[in-house]
Amino acid sequence: MLNTTSLSLDQAPPISVPFRFFLTAPLFAIAAGIQLLVFGEEIFISRWSPLTLGITHLITLGVLGMVMCGAMLQMLPVIAGSPVPRVVLVGTLTHLLLTLGTILLHFSFVTGSAPVILIALTALIVGFVVFIVAVGIALWRLTEPSTTIQGMKLAIVSLAVTVAMGIAAALGFSGIGRIEYLASLTDAHLGWGILGWIGLLLVSVSFQLVPMFQVTPEYPVWVRRHLTYSLFTGLLAWLLLKLGFVDSEWIDLPAILLLGLVVLGYLLFSLKTLQLQHQRKRRIPDVTLLFWRLGMYALGFCALLWISGVLFSSIGDAPHFSILLGIGLIQGVALSVVNGMLYKIVPFLSWFHLQNRQMALMCMTISVPHMKEFVSDRSAKRQFYLHFAALVSTAAAAVVPGWFLRPAAFLFVLSNLTLLLNLASAVRRYHTTLKLLVPSAPACTSEDNGTD
Repeated sequence: MLNTTSLSLDQAPPISVPFRFFLTAPLFAIAAGIQLLVFGEEIFISRWSPLTLGITHLITLGVLGMVMCGAMLQMLPVIAGSPVPRVVLVGTLTHLLLTLGTILLHFSFVTGSAPVILIALTALIVGFVVFIVAVGIALWRLTEPSTTIQGMKLAIVSLAVTVAMGIAAALGFSGIGRIEYLASLTDAHLGWGILGWIGLLLVSVSFQLVPMFQVTPEYPVWVRRHLTYSLFTGLLAWLLLKLGFVDSEWIDLPAILLLGLVVLGYLLFSLKTLQLQHQRKRRIPDVTLLFWRLGMYALGFCALLWISGVLFSSIGDAPHFSILLGIGLIQGVALSVVNGMLYKIVPFLSWFHLQNRQMALMCMTISVPHMKEFVSDRSAKRQFYLHFAALVSTAAAAVVPGWFLRPAAFLFVLSNLTLLLNLASAVRRYHTTLKLLVPSAPACTSEDNGTD
């Protein structure tokens, strides 16, 4: 049974706001997979190759950014009771500009076109400014924010830092602007994007979503109060050392130690989440649990891989080390957790909005589907196994691309196509039921709505 007593469900935005983000995200993943399938080994030549950069941003901006922006616009009014101002307009502009900017940014990386990259950056800047300002207003007007909201604040600040560094790096790569120490800036952009924006948001929302949807005990108070602040402080200190003292010879060791503390913080989070999931009250298998466990195991693997790369140069200097670490963080951790979230959030929102409509019209003879009916367990598990197979194949392709790259790309496309079909099926089920819940329907007969 879901515990929704702490949620302000009456303040939820129209369901079309988050749904447009959620349905767009798999399309970018499919596009990335198709390019991986077509261009093959060229992707793994270097993390700096134009095609690698383009595909990476299709996933980080087009998939992860899309889902997280949609989720925040939905969750802030519900979790915090603080609606985002002009949420429909903000959602429409953010979705449109993020979609356009991601497509053009990918095209500019592949073609090297300076005019296109300027248009792409303009669209992304405006889109993210609209989103950050609107969400920031909703966050900072709260006088007594919860630990989840405090983590969201830090995630939004991290997003602003990530976007600013990304703009500078893109201008430097395109040759439009002269950026010194471009490699260090790009590393900082990548670190803040994954460990700051994505990582802090996933950690903070897990404090609310894991106990609610997976029926686990609450995270310990010390974890909820201190983890996100510790992670953010460590990242900020690392950034100041990384960019502020880039010429200093003594900087490497303290910077690595600070980043190591951040990595250990995320390792602690993964272990604590797995422990809570082991203690869950509901023992019935759940596909969301499979995705989250995979994400937490992948997070632990990435932490240990990074530590091994720091301690042993034979590992850290290996040509596939950075790409394997990126695959683990983006595909293994972030995409796994995001998939798991979607399989709970989309059915929950569909059920909740239909139930509200049913109660408003008093149409009790029209049955509202329960959450499991929007996406069947069988369909969701099929997509999980495809996602897992794609992850393993992609990791293997980082080491032996000639054997595993195209099977990995095919599985990745198939996994995200299945995700898209599952989400579309849920949305279709929602609209089919909604059409029955109208005041003129014969079943909606009560004194409350004025019909006979």
